[in-house]
Amino acid sequence: MIKNLLPFFQKKNILFSLLIICLILATLFFVSFSKAEKKQKNHTKTDLSNKIKKTSEKAHAFFDAGKYDSAYFYFNKTQLLCDPKEDYADAYVGSLNYIVEILQRYGNFYEAEATLIKAFPYLDKTSSKKYAINAYTFMAFNYFYTYNNEKALYYHRKALKTAISTFRKARILSEIAFVYVQQKKFQEAKDILEPISKCKIADKITPSNTNLVRSGILYNLALSYIGLGNHKEQALKCLDESLELTIPYNNDFELIANYFGYYLYYSKYYNPELKKFYAEKSYHAAKRAKSAGNEIDRLADLLKMDKAEKAKKYWEIYTRKNDSLYLSRKTAKNQFADVIYDSKKDKEENFELKNQKAERELQLQRQKNRSYISYVVISLSLFIILFLIFYITTKGKREKNDIILKSEMRISQKLHNELNSNIYETLLFVQDHNLENQDNKEKLLDSLNNIYSKTRNISRENSKVPTDERYLAILKEMISEYKTKDVNIILNGFDSVFWSKIDKNKKIILYRILQELLFNMKKSNSSSLVSIIVKEINKNLLISYTDNSNEIISENNILEKRLQNVENRIETIKGTFNFDSNSESGFKISFKFPI
Repeated sequence: MIKNLLPFFQKKNILFSLLIICLILATLFFVSFSKAEKKQKNHTKTDLSNKIKKTSEKAHAFFDAGKYDSAYFYFNKTQLLCDPKEDYADAYVGSLNYIVEILQRYGNFYEAEATLIKAFPYLDKTSSKKYAINAYTFMAFNYFYTYNNEKALYYHRKALKTAISTFRKARILSEIAFVYVQQKKFQEAKDILEPISKCKIADKITPSNTNLVRSGILYNLALSYIGLGNHKEQALKCLDESLELTIPYNNDFELIANYFGYYLYYSKYYNPELKKFYAEKSYHAAKRAKSAGNEIDRLADLLKMDKAEKAKKYWEIYTRKNDSLYLSRKTAKNQFADVIYDSKKDKEENFELKNQKAERELQLQRQKNRSYISYVVISLSLFIILFLIFYITTKGKREKNDIILKSEMRISQKLHNELNSNIYETLLFVQDHNLENQDNKEKLLDSLNNIYSKTRNISRENSKVPTDERYLAILKEMISEYKTKDVNIILNGFDSVFWSKIDKNKKIILYRILQELLFNMKKSNSSSLVSIIVKEINKNLLISYTDNSNEIISENNILEKRLQNVENRIETIKGTFNFDSNSESGFKISFKFPI
């Protein structure tokens, strides 16, 4: 069947026509597929702006009221509505930032990190830099809370690089300095904070944040001064100004840090009474703010300095508060885990409904797409298979013909070179001599025998070389044919080699190399003794060939050109080739190859 198809495909115009048909089918498929994609995108790009806005407003209301479980639910619902996310990048990234803040309040830092990572691909698509800054800042806080200060600094620096306004940059620099303080790099923190503390930078978007941020800068600067020492007056001045800026806000949560700063200051510059005074003020501020974690920490500070009677009282409170905090956090985490689970479940249900609706509308189009794909795949496959059959068959025939032609030319040339003169001389001898004479008959027979021997040698040179257990015997037989009454050939080491473990191709090449060397020896007609030694050394087969011919190897010598073929054969089996061109006792050559 294939033979019948070949003449058909040998016509170039038929191949060209088939290729054009395949290209047309492929074009039709891609046009149809692009229409389906466009239709699917138009289907999903319905206007969800109002729905997203309403859900986001609910989320913010719950967040401001401190109902973080409900806020999480609606922020999560907002980000699920943002599909595709590129069209609602602000709402999507903003919701994720709030979700992260809630997760961090509950101490779920690993979930917070996974949530933030989802926001990063869309930071460049938001309308304001604040979304990216907040995302980087929350990631920095996340690493800070998990005691990875280097990563925290990395994301604070990314936020700093993204920030444009001076106020935002000052706030971020203050956060970086605070991390340095925790690392006890007080000098680095001081170098950052001193320049920005001298400037009163205002928040033009939310003016109420101005004094709070400045209070934080001065507080962090005071901590760096306390850590360095020898800055007693500067540290107290910063603490006083920070407290003065915080008091008008009537925010007990902010006052916890201010009073704690004084506690650290009077711990550094030993004043037990004031140290205790501010430890108690920080404790009562934490108590009013209902910050259980800070309340317990401040109780621990009081326990360190109070007398036994009061220490017992504080210890009872500390134990009760610690147990209560552990229980409430555990309960809150369990409740919050339910909220996360419900949100994920809601996400899966919404996604499933959207897919069902889209699949119903596009089912017919998808069926058409599958048909087009089938047509194109079948057409292309048929074309490729037939083309490969045609190409491989014609290439194989062409290569085979080239090899046959080259072999015939080589054999013809060799027959011409080696037998032409002998045949011509034999014919002349037959014409000029009486063949009835017994001596003439003898000479004619010798001449014919010589012609036969040369013909047989040429035939053997191009015949198949057996590589089985007969190889050694055939190799020796080939070598013995070059042995005459005038030429003695000595073989050494042939029987000690395990020929069965040598590769077939290497056996054939060794056979041809020795055949070629012996042929050159015989052609020179100047050797009376030939030595061939075979050794197996370190998984290599070493062959040394020596004869006592008087041929000299030089750059322009014919023998040099003949040996080029030997060298090429050796290189094909990754062997090495050496010959002694300065030998005065004859011709020497050695080569080796891996077994």
